[in-house]
Amino acid sequence: MSHGQTQGTWSISPPSASALLRLYRMGDGVFISPSCSLLTRGVHRHLDSRNLEVLPSDAKRLLQTIANEAEAEPLLIGAIGFDDHTPPRLFIPDGVVMGAGAAPPHRSFGSATTTLTQLPDADSGHSFPPQARYCGNVEKALRQIEAGHLDKVVLSRSRKLLAQVDVPRLVQRLMPRNLMGYTYAINLEDSDLPSHARTLVGASPELLLRKRDRHVVSHPLAGSIPRSADALEDQRRAARLLESAKDLREHAYVVDAVAHTLAPYCRTLIVPPAPTLVSTPTMWHLGTRIVGELKDEDASALELALALHPTPAVCGHPNAAAKNFIRQHEGFDRAYFAGLVGWTDLRGDGEWAVTIRCAEVTPQHATLYAGAGVVSGSDPQREWAETEAKMATMWGAMASTLVKEAA
Repeated sequence: MSHGQTQGTWSISPPSASALLRLYRMGDGVFISPSCSLLTRGVHRHLDSRNLEVLPSDAKRLLQTIANEAEAEPLLIGAIGFDDHTPPRLFIPDGVVMGAGAAPPHRSFGSATTTLTQLPDADSGHSFPPQARYCGNVEKALRQIEAGHLDKVVLSRSRKLLAQVDVPRLVQRLMPRNLMGYTYAINLEDSDLPSHARTLVGASPELLLRKRDRHVVSHPLAGSIPRSADALEDQRRAARLLESAKDLREHAYVVDAVAHTLAPYCRTLIVPPAPTLVSTPTMWHLGTRIVGELKDEDASALELALALHPTPAVCGHPNAAAKNFIRQHEGFDRAYFAGLVGWTDLRGDGEWAVTIRCAEVTPQHATLYAGAGVVSGSDPQREWAETEAKMATMWGAMASTLVKEAA
């Protein structure tokens, strides 16, 4: 790999995303989107900054310093947590290869093949909060919504499995199922010792922010329904989602928040009047593709992504009230789940996805995460079922990569 190989002219075609994944080994970094793929190796310099307000300016200074020292074009890659209790894991790698995107030609965003996989039995692993408490949290949220204190809050849960996961194989299985999404693997540990390995791995369907020159795109998702293995029922569910007043209201909170945040940065901003369907192998989502032209090209992808984070898609509305409810009732630390993962370069270009459909993998455990948006009209049991369906994205890819699973 060559240090800082983020841009430039290729004498031959850039490597495919699948070719880069064949080079992936534990400790590497991977971020694959429909438009480009990145494979990184090693850590040249960490960004030692925990203050999210100054993180973009600190990142720009570090990138410029490395560019001056190495006479190269470095990039910064990594993950940022749901809130400021989790230290950002951002670094400039020793080596980078940029390849082609995962999206096949002539394929529209959101198309997918239905390949549903069941989660392990309810008694497999440790689910937190357990079902009764999770449904109780939904009921508490609904009372707060009825009282006018909240419009929406996203409640999540985790499932910890005693298992040894073949991470390279897992990433290779995730990407073909997620060609129009964002497949990633980020090493969360500073140590090079395999026994200390901790990897954030996932396949997010949601683009938080992409920037190229003056052009920005955000594609928020909110409002979901599990898919069905029966083709006719699957289409009925998709049609129901498009007409669901509850899901359309949930989606509108997110789109309005994203548009409101981006508007001051943009000369023009195009916000479609209605969402479209976005599919993954396990879920149908409502999505709106928001496109803008920046007033100032110097605004970086990281700066814009952090301005948006956390959107109501992973937190709620109003933001402060929803975050406070999550802290009081959810009962566990989300860490990097519902944060952001991606990269930015010296010019400020880059891509950041919302860290969902993910797991944190250690040598002995795998912890899966999922959340569901609660608004007026939500049903506690259906929200639980939605989180189960969302976890199936990771479980479906992980099941055949287990080296050992608890009995």
